[in-house]
Amino acid sequence: MKESNVVRSLSALAHDARLRVFRALVVAGPEGLTPSALAEQLSIAPNALSFHLKELFHAELVSHERQGRNVLYRAAFPVMNELLAYLTENCCQGTACTSEAVTTYQC
Repeated sequence: MKESNVVRSLSALAHDARLRVFRALVVAGPEGLTPSALAEQLSIAPNALSFHLKELFHAELVSHERQGRNVLYRAAFPVMNELLAYLTENCCQGTACTSEAVTTYQC
């Protein structure tokens, strides 16, 4: 992962509402969530949520897909995994710090 992409991703996540949105989408898994479901679940005003989703989308941390009249947002698990790999690449002087199961889990 390029350093500029890492900075963009971390910048997008460096806001409490965006972090909560991203975590909710990670929990939702591949099924994703609609903005209305996210707004209700997280108690975020729809206009503020729209702004935060746009920021996460521009950072490539979420994707969206139109399904009829709804837009479905999903966490971009490959990008999330790349970010985590970048952050832990040289962890503990090159030795494994976490269990193999945690570092290789693919959503």
